[in-house]
Amino acid sequence: MDWRGFQFIRVTDLSASMSTIAQVVRTFEGGSVNRRIFCAMAAVTAAGILVKVAATAKEIAVAGVYGRSDAMDAFLTAALIPGLLINLISESMNQALVPTLVRVRETEGHDRAQELLSSSMLWMCLLLAAASAGMALTARGFFPLIAWHYPAAKLDLSVQLFYGLLPVVLLTGIAINCTAVLNTFDRFATPALAPLVIPVTIVAGALLFGGRMGIWAMVYATLAGSLIHAVLVAGMMESHGYRFRLRWHGMTDASWEVVRQYGPVLLSSVVASGGLLVDQGMAATLQAGSVSALVYASRFVGVVLTLLAGAISTALAPYFSRMVALGDWNACRRTLRTWVLATGLIAVPITVAVIAGAHMLIRVTLEHGAFGPGDTDVVTPVLAMYAIQIPFFACSRVFYRFLVALRRTDLILYCGTLNLVLDVVLNLILMHWFGVAGIALATSLWAVSTFLFLWYWSWRLLPDENAAELRTGR
Repeated sequence: MDWRGFQFIRVTDLSASMSTIAQVVRTFEGGSVNRRIFCAMAAVTAAGILVKVAATAKEIAVAGVYGRSDAMDAFLTAALIPGLLINLISESMNQALVPTLVRVRETEGHDRAQELLSSSMLWMCLLLAAASAGMALTARGFFPLIAWHYPAAKLDLSVQLFYGLLPVVLLTGIAINCTAVLNTFDRFATPALAPLVIPVTIVAGALLFGGRMGIWAMVYATLAGSLIHAVLVAGMMESHGYRFRLRWHGMTDASWEVVRQYGPVLLSSVVASGGLLVDQGMAATLQAGSVSALVYASRFVGVVLTLLAGAISTALAPYFSRMVALGDWNACRRTLRTWVLATGLIAVPITVAVIAGAHMLIRVTLEHGAFGPGDTDVVTPVLAMYAIQIPFFACSRVFYRFLVALRRTDLILYCGTLNLVLDVVLNLILMHWFGVAGIALATSLWAVSTFLFLWYWSWRLLPDENAAELRTGR
């Protein structure tokens, strides 16, 4: 085993670690890549805070109107599949496209990059539409599998809500990819603010129409917010030089490169999404309201992961892509060390605070209306178990973005497959001991395993300082 991935935590490397800490401090100074990454991360985080404030208001409004009701369980189950399709197809295309798009723009010019973007966006939209149609046709078959414990009426409502939410798949997919393209131009703040329209629209829908339209107010508000979001970011992309055109320009070398990377990323997303299905499916076998408890708790951790892990991942993606395209391995090494350490220094105190304050956080934010003290007692341990994953997940995103920039998406697939098996085994064991909180703990242990895997392989593939070529195994 090559232990270079662990070299910076050895006692003998204390001086190197101190040097790395100094690099973190220097991100505030000068015009270095690290400073630009920091500025990008700060912009995404600041925008994300505003979006999450609105999202928190949305959760409070939704909890007050719907509580942990059967209707809310049905909506959350219905929303799961559109979310999975977006992650599977659009997020995967985003990750496969960006490194190649940056390389083509740097080496072949803007026009060829525009052609690659138009072709890739066309295929992404076709895939999203085809997947949505396929899921609509088979919904009556697979919904009983993921929510088999639901009574017939609750299951039927889940399917109907799912049909209503399907257009969100295409709209959000377009928005995500337009945002990723804007990031390659170092445009981070405004695209990160655009999703603000979604929670604002949902809050308005729940408060104004929830009493008359029931849970369907959530569906219509989600559709409206997603449409506005897509229009906004597509317009921003056009204003920065990339046109939103769905046009085929043939299978160029760059297109084949995207396809080769897309396959493993897509499959790894399928595996990761399988974990979400497993978690909610197993939660549905427990007492009523367990799915809602799992989702409510995950929302709080999701805020932290989006603001921290999401921000650093978004900021690093275009810079790692440029470093790898130019073969600047020393810059890659410095960036990995600096941002893993910086992320860990931020994430650990936040994790401790979330775990210690879980009960108060839930009581203050959710305990009103249909959500009572008993619900708070159920959700609190779930949140504490979920929070364990925060530092591991956040730090792993640094390594994840580096491996994607290296176009070693096959390793992402291997990691996800191993961890899905681990998640199923841990769910079966831990839910027996801790109930729904055990499912949350299994997810956190999955994050620990992912961190260790990506950590090792990032350093394993990074060449020595004097190496002339990258050992990619290809």
